[in-house]
Amino acid sequence: MVDADFNPRDRWRDVADELQNIGIAVPNGPVLGGACIPESTSLPRVGIWLMPDNESQGELEDFIRPMLPDGDPVWPSSNAYIDGISEEHRKFGKKTLRAKIHAWLATRKLPGRMGAAIMQGDLEADGELAARFCEWLRQVFG
Repeated sequence: MVDADFNPRDRWRDVADELQNIGIAVPNGPVLGGACIPESTSLPRVGIWLMPDNESQGELEDFIRPMLPDGDPVWPSSNAYIDGISEEHRKFGKKTLRAKIHAWLATRKLPGRMGAAIMQGDLEADGELAARFCEWLRQVFG
């Protein structure tokens, strides 16, 4: 699992090159449902997922953002807090969504952890993208 960042095809090529260097054949491009390369006698099963969805630019936080409940009363405050930080004090660079998600997570019952927010029901993990991701995890890890 890696962030697609700004160019999913380039990121895919980076991952594919590394895997091909150790003898693992990889599809030519990202697979919408995530790639699962079967194990062989000498190589392990390998899964590749480009966050957020194997086709869009972005990162883990772009995967998480749609899981925030519609109308969440804290989300606007998290946005306003991060947006209110002056450029000179921004240590998160261009990772504004990451900062906003983490500001929101800081208000949860178990602050700071995305996995805990899912387990506590703070994030809604029943959407189509989450279902695709879970299916990919099942393929990769059985």
